[in-house]
Amino acid sequence: MDRSCFQPRYAQLSCDERGVATLAIANAGKLNILGTPVIEDLIACLKHLAADPDLRALVLTGSGERAFVGGADIGEMARLDPASARAFIGRLRDLCDAVRRLPVPVIARIQGWCLGGGLELAAACDLRVAEASVRFAMPEVRVGIPSVIHAALLPGLIGRGRARWLIMTGQTIDARRALEWGLVDVLAQDTLDAEVERTLADVLASGPAVLRAQKALLNRWEEIPLSEGIETSVVAFGEAFATGEPARYMQAFIDRKAARQTR
Repeated sequence: MDRSCFQPRYAQLSCDERGVATLAIANAGKLNILGTPVIEDLIACLKHLAADPDLRALVLTGSGERAFVGGADIGEMARLDPASARAFIGRLRDLCDAVRRLPVPVIARIQGWCLGGGLELAAACDLRVAEASVRFAMPEVRVGIPSVIHAALLPGLIGRGRARWLIMTGQTIDARRALEWGLVDVLAQDTLDAEVERTLADVLASGPAVLRAQKALLNRWEEIPLSEGIETSVVAFGEAFATGEPARYMQAFIDRKAARQTR
């Protein structure tokens, strides 16, 4: 990944030898607030990453320990009119879509507060790993606006009743409840970074081609009827055999099984 001419102000982007990228919000205040310049830099980074054929996974996080994202910029939103409000929320929609459409698994590394637009951004990720001290809320109704865009993913993650409660009350839930509800996939029992690494190890144990195909299918299944999803899966299954990964990984499985039987 060539980043020599790519230096965003409001994001820090790095990639290791495994093909795992880390994208951190930067210079956005102590709570990593999503204003227009921050959103635009993050979108640019994600477009840059999406074009990298060697990318295996992305870890998305905030800077510091106080927040993953403390929400969208209320100072900016307070000055909006109907037209500029649509433009602002359209940019935030594009950011969440860029995360969701990134062709590789995206892991949200969540610390501190995860509020409003930050929770929508986390919901757009494939996996969510959180510290035990994290607090989640969708407080938009408290400031006169509805929760929109990728809040639409919440009923599928936590159920319609819980999503209604979370969005309509604006109440805060802790990480333990978020785990029980399915909003969080992994709660860090050790350090957050160690838990993220364990999750990455599970992700990287599979081939890169199959993970890209699986993510595309999972996204597609959310958007189409069941019967169409099944037929789309049949096509994807056949296409997987053109990558060489099934032969390679299945033979490795057969070899391991044979080795155990000869012991």
